[in-house]
Amino acid sequence: MKKVVVVDQAACVACLGCEMACANAFYKELNPEVSCIRIEEEEDGSLKTLVCVQCGKCAEACEAGAITKNKKGVYMISKKLCVDCGKCVEACPFGVLVKSEDKDVPSKCIACGICVDACPQNVLAIEES
Repeated sequence: MKKVVVVDQAACVACLGCEMACANAFYKELNPEVSCIRIEEEEDGSLKTLVCVQCGKCAEACEAGAITKNKKGVYMISKKLCVDCGKCVEACPFGVLVKSEDKDVPSKCIACGICVDACPQNVLAIEES
């Protein structure tokens, strides 16, 4: 399975480079709200990086069958089959499957590695198992 993993959470400085790179890749805008990766501050002030673990909960919630797993274990959304119901967005336990109001189809991590390359602290990596 191919996925983005957090390899050194302590190194994260919340520069949001990963979020901006992801948003720019999917939507051509620097808006962290449409990023498929999230940096959140915990109650104790520590940072937590939320990534798609390719769990498949989005695919289970998709009644249209628009989300399927490819040969590398990455769940992909078919633009042709998606009916834009939003159930996949609601089902994502990490809040990293996102929907921009001006797009017909939600976006999810496809393990492209753009966020990994954008991180100056080497917090993220692509894992293939």
